[in-house]
Amino acid sequence: MTDVLQKVKNSSRIVSTLKGGIKDKILLEMADNLEKETNKIIEANQKDIEYAKSANLSSALVDRLLLNETRIKSMANALREIASLKNPVGRILEGWELPNGLRIEKTAIPIGVIGIIYESRPNVTSDAAALCFKSGNACILKGGKEAEHSNRIIAEVLQDVLVKNNLPKEIISLLPDYSREGVAKLIKMDKYVDLIIPRGGEGLVRYVSENATVPVVKHDKGLCHTYIHKDADIDKAIKIAINAKVQRPGVCNAMETLLVDKEIATLVLPILKDEFDKAHTELRGDEFVSEMLEVKKADEKDWDTEYLANILSIKIVNNVDEAIAHIQKYGSGHSEAIVTENYSASEKFLNEIDAACVYVNASTRFTDGGEFGFGAEVGISTNKLHARGPMGINDLTTYKFKIYGEGQIR
Repeated sequence: MTDVLQKVKNSSRIVSTLKGGIKDKILLEMADNLEKETNKIIEANQKDIEYAKSANLSSALVDRLLLNETRIKSMANALREIASLKNPVGRILEGWELPNGLRIEKTAIPIGVIGIIYESRPNVTSDAAALCFKSGNACILKGGKEAEHSNRIIAEVLQDVLVKNNLPKEIISLLPDYSREGVAKLIKMDKYVDLIIPRGGEGLVRYVSENATVPVVKHDKGLCHTYIHKDADIDKAIKIAINAKVQRPGVCNAMETLLVDKEIATLVLPILKDEFDKAHTELRGDEFVSEMLEVKKADEKDWDTEYLANILSIKIVNNVDEAIAHIQKYGSGHSEAIVTENYSASEKFLNEIDAACVYVNASTRFTDGGEFGFGAEVGISTNKLHARGPMGINDLTTYKFKIYGEGQIR
């Protein structure tokens, strides 16, 4: 592994100096090559699908693994979208002149070598590689064993374009060791790796965070809430709540707990129950909700659970302060929403909720790099440093100070 990482480190110095136009040209060629090699990719993917089925993996996981012509075209288009974005490297973030005449520029630069650990979806391989490349970084990618063949062929297709452009293929590398031991080694290679981004289950993220000597930006769990305030537009509230839970229940920005003001509970809960029943959502509620709707009673564990399934817990609160207190206790710092027509309540919620994304009158499902206009994302950070929320190409840069003098001495 040391030899591989040394080559990746060396390649990071080369990619960091590439001009924006050159990077964009190469990304477009990578997109074309993905489409050109569609049959090869599907053939490799079938091996992973067969393994997944023989291992009795869930149908949802098998679906996340599956690549077909449509999905490969989407992968290629994601690369084209990344190519169209403004070059994040070389941006002057701030600039000023000191009284002694020194000019200082705070300038965006690549981070260096980024290790990304992820599970299941092989499209992450091309997305992550392209984002790192666009931002001038080399990457070392560790996908799940269940997608090993797919990840390898996708990486090879991208590497072929690098080589044709006289660049080292190690700019985009796969970790050679797919085992847990391989991850354990990678996250301690701070001599060669500058940042680790874990994307996956809560157990993986916790393991990496607790054991890494390389700095980590966590793509942690999404225990997201929607709070229907007493001054909500009821029709708006119903649509937002349904979308936040059922549009895609198994993702990190889906709602897991719904909070409803006591003052409007008897009005809104029966309507919600009818709509969630249509979507076959399993409801769990506090004492008031469980009795009124005749659903399973929630316990303490439910408030602290990211279901990643079509299950929703519902709690009655007395006011906005109680809603905020519940979210601050159980929320994961991912995405939280309030539905209200009351300006003071919405501003209080926006200002006091500590999360990466805080919404007024909108679904938490919008927490997504593509929806935010970033192109693809490398993850959704629940860190407070250095990046927070959907991580686009700008978040894959750091900065340095450039100081221009004319002979000044101190």
